[in-house]
Amino acid sequence: MEQPPVEWRLPTRLVRGGLTRSPHSETSEALYLTSGYVYDTAEEAEAAFADENPRYIYSRYGNPTVSMFEERLRMLEAAEACRATSSGMAAVFAALSSILEAGDRLVASRALFGSCLHVVAKILPRFGIETCLVDGTDIEQWRDALKGGTRAVFVESPSNPTLEIIDLPEVCSLAHEAGATVVVDNVFASPLLQKPLELGADIVVYSATKHIDGQGRCLGGAVLGPATFVDGPLFTFLKHTGPALSPFNAWVLLKGLETLDLRIARHSASAEAVAGWLASRHGVRRMLYPWHPTHPQAELARRMMLGGGSIIAFEVDGGRGRAFRFLNALKLIDISNNLGDSKSLVTHPATTTHSKLSPEEREHLGITEGLVRLHVGLEDVCDIENDLAQALAD
Repeated sequence: MEQPPVEWRLPTRLVRGGLTRSPHSETSEALYLTSGYVYDTAEEAEAAFADENPRYIYSRYGNPTVSMFEERLRMLEAAEACRATSSGMAAVFAALSSILEAGDRLVASRALFGSCLHVVAKILPRFGIETCLVDGTDIEQWRDALKGGTRAVFVESPSNPTLEIIDLPEVCSLAHEAGATVVVDNVFASPLLQKPLELGADIVVYSATKHIDGQGRCLGGAVLGPATFVDGPLFTFLKHTGPALSPFNAWVLLKGLETLDLRIARHSASAEAVAGWLASRHGVRRMLYPWHPTHPQAELARRMMLGGGSIIAFEVDGGRGRAFRFLNALKLIDISNNLGDSKSLVTHPATTTHSKLSPEEREHLGITEGLVRLHVGLEDVCDIENDLAQALAD
């Protein structure tokens, strides 16, 4: 695979990074819809399986289209290596499972996506892994939790859905002092607005389903970090457990990366405008957006992020009943638990993404019955605000 000139800037890398043309010299990346590969001789097959002759063996192990996606994302993240997965949750579980084993201890921020929290609090303990949850914004809780000896740390920042901001440099420093490997789910910020590896993290995971695809077309995920980890224990785990990204989905995600910088800039600018508009609206009890001055960690968010992102969380007066009336009155914005799409999407976390938590757990996380999560899409800002206004007035 040809390496790009060092002077290539980000937009160029997003369009051309990792491109490997076939002998047919196609313009668009080739789509290799194949499960297996053939060998000229039995000796060649033997050498491939003995790792003596690097080549494609089986698309569960690797595929040319998937490799192009991995290389382009690796270049964007400035990581040593990248492995793609079938979904974002496959990336999270694979990363943690490749680090932890029975008897190890994991410390994680409490504010996590519902499925991530289930993996940390329910699944990993079944395999003899001790898990400890802390309030991610409280450095003293991190300090105390890490004293007990820790193998790994897992955080989301900004968190889903209340947009808590973790002080990544500080938490990473404390974690490394304790000998822990830090895994950051960077999906809300995207690779363009925050660089966890530059802030001290060891491994970063993505749901490529979100902003990287950007048009609600397919699932995908990725894990990035040191080559010793990504091409070592992680690759071994993925190869034998099978959460492979399909070549077609990899091709779609490659197309998504081509316009990622344009879309993220528009998402963030529009969301910042909508957040400012929402902050003063009657019927909105609180509004959370990382770059808005009213966010309790706005200064920290501006230090770590290049933009506020596409997600806004806000609470409407009147609890679940009022929140449902608001969602049902929307005419432009769609009700969906997805995000990162070109279309604006809204969901009610207490009854969707975090419905499996107890009422006490949701209350502790600030996920009230009136809280809604809004992903601001690529529509005209005035049309988005007009739809929100008529639904709030309903």
